[in-house]
Amino acid sequence: MKNIKLFVLSFVVVLLATQFLAAQGDMITAADLGKKIKAKEKLTVVSVRKPADFKKSHLKNAINIDLKKLASETDPKGILKSPEEIATVLGKAGIDGKGLIVIYDDGKMKYAGRFYWILKYLGVENVKVLHRDLKKWQAARLPVTKASTPVKATTFTPNINKSIFVDESYVKAHKASAVLLDVRPPDEFNGTSTKPVTKGHIPDAENMEYTQILKENGDLKSKAEIENIAKGVGATADKEIILYCGTSTRAGIVYLAFTTILGYKNVKVYDGAYNEWVVNNPVEK
Repeated sequence: MKNIKLFVLSFVVVLLATQFLAAQGDMITAADLGKKIKAKEKLTVVSVRKPADFKKSHLKNAINIDLKKLASETDPKGILKSPEEIATVLGKAGIDGKGLIVIYDDGKMKYAGRFYWILKYLGVENVKVLHRDLKKWQAARLPVTKASTPVKATTFTPNINKSIFVDESYVKAHKASAVLLDVRPPDEFNGTSTKPVTKGHIPDAENMEYTQILKENGDLKSKAEIENIAKGVGATADKEIILYCGTSTRAGIVYLAFTTILGYKNVKVYDGAYNEWVVNNPVEK
């Protein structure tokens, strides 16, 4: 009887651990990162906070990537540069795309999510996002510093994953059959924002603000909560899902949640997003 109880208990522990890992997806906890740093595993920590904020404090040995340098400077703003141009920026920063890459931002998750999706588009396999929760960082004894990180330039070789990137013509052809998901706030979606940023949304789009999948502190909600929110706008595992926002910065963290927490297999990002669409196409309110 005792052996049976031990077996059942062991089974439950394994089951709970499996469910936790599935719910965690490509997020990494401060405690787990601390263990990897202590074990001296090969990893690269990347901050995508503003350079001025990075200089004030950052995780020890972290590299800073300014996302603005990965975007085209021509109109419409925010569209990615070519994979070759991005590879050059990453290589100069000391990122080769090998080993584990851990990303964090200012805690809002949208910049970390954006860089996560960019790396996935470039074919990087092992990428995790760390939520910037300073209390958890302190509890895990993650070292924070003002000291600059020595950078040794390297070569980043992209292996483009075309299946997660769509352009304007693709959206035109598939927006009626796919779940086209606008992850901006409702006032931007409806064209009622007091800021002159939008006149509405792409026709056939559904609205699900990206913050709906986040807790108040900015961390991701549970798998069950995210799945219920997704189902509420028709985004289910059997559908093709196309994400966008103003520049698709906010789409990245939703991409991470849908693909690695919910396990959805057919999720894409329209990189040109609203800013590109509105130049030559009608919008709805």
